[in-house]
Amino acid sequence: MQSINSKRQLQTYERLTELSRGIGKILDLETLLYSMTELACDSIHCDVSNVLLYEPETDLLKYIAGPVGQRSILQNIRVPIGNTIEGLVYRTAKSTIVDHYQQDSLHSPQIEKDLGLKIKNLAVVPLLFRGDTIGIFESLNKVEDFDQDDLMILETLASQAAIAILSNSLFDEVQQAYRKVDELERMKSNFIAITSHELRTPIGLILGHASFLDEITEDKQTKQQLEVIIRNANRLKSIIEDISSVNDAQNGASHLMYRILSLNQVLYKALDQYMPMAHQKDISFLVKIPESDFLIDADEEKILLAINHLLSNAITFSDVGCHIMVSAEKISTYVQVSIADNGIGIPVNDLPHVFDRFFQVQSHLTRKHGGMGLGLSITKSMIELHKGQIWVESIEGKGSKFSFILPLAISSRSSSGKTNAFVD
Repeated sequence: MQSINSKRQLQTYERLTELSRGIGKILDLETLLYSMTELACDSIHCDVSNVLLYEPETDLLKYIAGPVGQRSILQNIRVPIGNTIEGLVYRTAKSTIVDHYQQDSLHSPQIEKDLGLKIKNLAVVPLLFRGDTIGIFESLNKVEDFDQDDLMILETLASQAAIAILSNSLFDEVQQAYRKVDELERMKSNFIAITSHELRTPIGLILGHASFLDEITEDKQTKQQLEVIIRNANRLKSIIEDISSVNDAQNGASHLMYRILSLNQVLYKALDQYMPMAHQKDISFLVKIPESDFLIDADEEKILLAINHLLSNAITFSDVGCHIMVSAEKISTYVQVSIADNGIGIPVNDLPHVFDRFFQVQSHLTRKHGGMGLGLSITKSMIELHKGQIWVESIEGKGSKFSFILPLAISSRSSSGKTNAFVD
């Protein structure tokens, strides 16, 4: 067989290299495959080149690329994987050359009729991807006989075509997956919003009537039962508010009421609120906060919500007699607040997930302490809404330290002061 000359070979591989570089840039798969079939015809000097892909639903090979003028015709043609040259190459994954198609045992008059041409000779190579055959690449009617150089060119094009086809398929699947995720997120958000709204009214009525009855009744046993109702209704109300807060933060629906406020006062307000809860477990607060105010431009309710969840978390996961350190310090143009405990700590494998929604550290602990795993997620959302950051350091069995930073208001960035510390 006569080999293509070195100059022609160099030109061919230059075009192959250029085409390979462009695979990631061409978004339209059909245009890319057409460029490949055109390059095959120019390089091999044949009349027609086609790309066929296996179609699982029909168990046939379908044309997905070929001469531009035959696109509408090719899309309706299917080739059997049995008793055809194309099918043989697909099944065996071996390239082949047929010099005299009319005399070949697998000659198919139907294919010729469908394509509207008489086939003299052809070269067919498989489309392979990671050992699997997904289709074939063929060239038809070369003036001279096909040779091994032709097969090498076709196999190179076929490998590029297989990558392009699979990449396009994976891209489509990823896009569909993203669309499904977006739709599920939308449905989830709508469900949470509607459910939260609908539950607030009956919970409010339960709390209102139970509180009223608690005020007017003097029966001790009835009061005890009403306290159970009120306590659990408040717990359910808190869960609903937590779910709603996370959902609003995730969807950008949270509205911040900015004003200049003292972070020191917010911290002390939170400490006062959780003092009774700490006393029940004989837990002491160690506070190291400078006397001068750290002024921040923030939504007090949402910052207080974040701090409350951190304090509640520290108390919940600390044993009787432990202590919790609450500190604040200026770092450049930020204020850093840290809440550290010497409680049970967090396993190292769980640390990356503690701020995830509904994540709970170790099932046996969650059953003991309860909760839905939303508190830290809410805290993270509230801090990040204020352009801050939050992180955690922990050693299992020795305790945890949650820290966050918030931007200082401009008027507070140059201030400093003595530390006010006390032990409760």
